[in-house]
Amino acid sequence: MAATIDEITIEYVDGDLVTIKEYEKVVLSKGAWTTIVFRYADWDKKKEAYGPDKYSIRRYQKKNNEYRQKSKFNISSKDQAQKIIDVLTQWIK
Repeated sequence: MAATIDEITIEYVDGDLVTIKEYEKVVLSKGAWTTIVFRYADWDKKKEAYGPDKYSIRRYQKKNNEYRQKSKFNISSKDQAQKIIDVLTQWIK
């Protein structure tokens, strides 16, 4: 668990290997409920390299001075991300 927003990460280490590499995070909202979007990549064992960029939007609730993940939406490709951008851009015009 994380005590501060700065401590929240999706990076995951298995032994000496970072299997989920976090490249960037942007805090969209703060407070009792915090929303963060992450840019990350998964380790591909076969290729021994990180795969393409992926994105995740996650919501955290602060309770007892700790942030706990409550929900997430993973965007699995740049193509899917672009479609979401296009739809939202249309809707907010």
